Amino acid sequence: MNNPWHLYLMAAIYVFAGIMHFIKPKMYMRIMPKYLPNHKFLVLLSGIAEIVLGFGLLFNQTRDLAVYGVIAMLTVFLLVHFYMLSSEKAGAGIPKTILILRLPLQFVLMAWAYYYL
Repeated sequence: MNNPWHLYLMAAIYVFAGIMHFIKPKMYMRIMPKYLPNHKFLVLLSGIAEIVLGFGLLFNQTRDLAVYGVIAMLTVFLLVHFYMLSSEKAGAGIPKTILILRLPLQFVLMAWAYYYL
């Protein structure tokens, strides 16, 4: 595997984030929009997706699919980010400024993934 270091960094970020869904599931369930069903299942499913996509970024055979998966996942995660802005309780104590800055960060992360196509 002769990939640039920043691709390994991106993959590690997603794998780490996915693992955290299993270590601290309550933290993720707390920020799930109320209108989504079965929060625990969705938290674990998104954790699996992050882990699989993170590893998928590392291999030429799966990279394109993983990139599109990461972009789709980040798009869906926008629901959570907007929900966290909807009330102080949903924001989990995170300052409003940070929550607002996370929105454009999602698009930066999407562009970063797209770079590897």
